[in-house]
Amino acid sequence: MHSIYARINNVSATLSTTIMVLLTAIALSSFIFTGGPTGSVEVTSVKVFSGEARRYPHRRQEYAFVNFNITADLTPLFNWNTKQLFVYLEAEYTNAKGVRNEVVFWDRIVRRKEDAVIAVSGKNKYPFREVSAKFKNSTPANYTLKYNLMPFVGMLTYGEAARVTEPIDFPLARERVE
Repeated sequence: MHSIYARINNVSATLSTTIMVLLTAIALSSFIFTGGPTGSVEVTSVKVFSGEARRYPHRRQEYAFVNFNITADLTPLFNWNTKQLFVYLEAEYTNAKGVRNEVVFWDRIVRRKEDAVIAVSGKNKYPFREVSAKFKNSTPANYTLKYNLMPFVGMLTYGEAARVTEPIDFPLARERVE
């Protein structure tokens, strides 16, 4: 006859195996049922100003201010395994020293399918500055709307929802009047 401990062990082993198989099936099915989002990014203006660096008070640094329009329909990314989306606007360019930069200057967290249709006209949420001090001789920037899908179960998924059609040059810096 089996003891009570042996019976509890058998039941818990069966339950944990069943739960692990179910979670694996959920994680694999979320790759199959994910749709593709649609959207567009339009950069209306880019202005570059020279100012003091925050950490180094006597050093000059250039800051870019970007005005943009975003429209995107991210509802195809939502299914029963989607916890939330992290959506961000990124600028990719190479500076004068040949270093490739990817700068995030706007983001949003989308938690519900009802909020997944985005229509934003705005400007930088975060400072967009060049670490090597100047945007001069940098390549034109490509602006991309990207997302990070965070599921309840499974791996994070990264993707791209929209991109500008042509890279945009950085204008010459102006002195900022405060």
